[in-house]
Amino acid sequence: MTQSNWSVPETEVVQQIRDRLDGDGIDVLATIVDVEGNAYRRPGAKMLLDEGGAGVGSITAGCLEDELLSVGDRVRETGEPELVTYDLMNDDGEDVWGLGVGCNGVIEVLLEPLTETYRSAVEAFFGGRDVAVVTVLDSGGRFEQGDRVYYYPDTGSLVSPDGTDASGWPVESLADPAGELAARGKAGTVSLPDGGDELTVFVDGLAAPDELVVFGTGHDVRPVTEFATKNDFRVTVVGFRGAVDLAERFPEADRIVTTSPAAVGEDLELDDRTYAVVMTHNFVDDQLTVESLLDAGVPYVGVMGPRERFERMLEAFEADGRKFGEAELSTVYTPVGLDLGGGSPFQIAHSIVAEVLAVSNGRTPRHLKSREEPIHERVDVESDADPPAQ
Repeated sequence: MTQSNWSVPETEVVQQIRDRLDGDGIDVLATIVDVEGNAYRRPGAKMLLDEGGAGVGSITAGCLEDELLSVGDRVRETGEPELVTYDLMNDDGEDVWGLGVGCNGVIEVLLEPLTETYRSAVEAFFGGRDVAVVTVLDSGGRFEQGDRVYYYPDTGSLVSPDGTDASGWPVESLADPAGELAARGKAGTVSLPDGGDELTVFVDGLAAPDELVVFGTGHDVRPVTEFATKNDFRVTVVGFRGAVDLAERFPEADRIVTTSPAAVGEDLELDDRTYAVVMTHNFVDDQLTVESLLDAGVPYVGVMGPRERFERMLEAFEADGRKFGEAELSTVYTPVGLDLGGGSPFQIAHSIVAEVLAVSNGRTPRHLKSREEPIHERVDVESDADPPAQ
């Protein structure tokens, strides 16, 4: 596979899945379902394999992708899902298979033919709706490996791929772990009782992408949109003047909106999954925009410019009779971005998007070498079900 296909954003992998559902041929979807120890990617990472021997997406740092192509050919021929395990742990410090793995973990990957049973997942994802894809890995009873249903936390419903209620599935046992993983966009394996048997399922939470709204049309906006798109944000660029062709200037943006600063709250849907960067370089426009964003309660408002500029903005608010509380101001980040030491447009954009990522992931930025916990968050989910009677 090529470097460009390996390094695509997760949203593009899901888009490719959506496109290939309407294409010719049989594609194979590879998904990490479990990791023991350390690995480059965590459960839920995906790779789409086509008949031409190409792959889109990544599940490791590049060491297993080619190996999975051959497994994908086998799955394509049999039409049956296959669960494969790669033990990348090696005590003598030598690379496994001479591939330069260096992961020191055990990775379990589910490969399955891409069929219509996955369409509901991608439609929900791009429709802005959280969903958990529940796939059977092992069952001692009535289910087969690869059987699938969907859990929608907004309605609390478990639905079959054909859109009907998933009767016969343990809805109550799945509701809590599936709802949690869907909302967080995380994945994990869950074991639960099924009559007198045990059912093991992989719950893949697909959270609708967070939105980054960038206010401004200057040339410094484009690097921000590029980095944000590559980091799986749904990017909206908002302009306040009609003279610039925004679609041409910002081709990476998912959406372009032209409005006025006073109408921001009316023309945009702002909620707790909206992150905003204000960089119009116009004091009055910035002030009106910041007010609308704080009124809407968005979790992050990054404001371009020095701290003194924002202090003058607060004075202007007070002169207008508007004073913000500590909780509201805690969501304002100005000067916007992390202190990475760079000063070029792309370095500044990098620091801005990195800060948004940290806030959206609930992290305090620091060097990984000072982090005692694992680099990737471990997901520990359990069902509410009582164990089967002995």
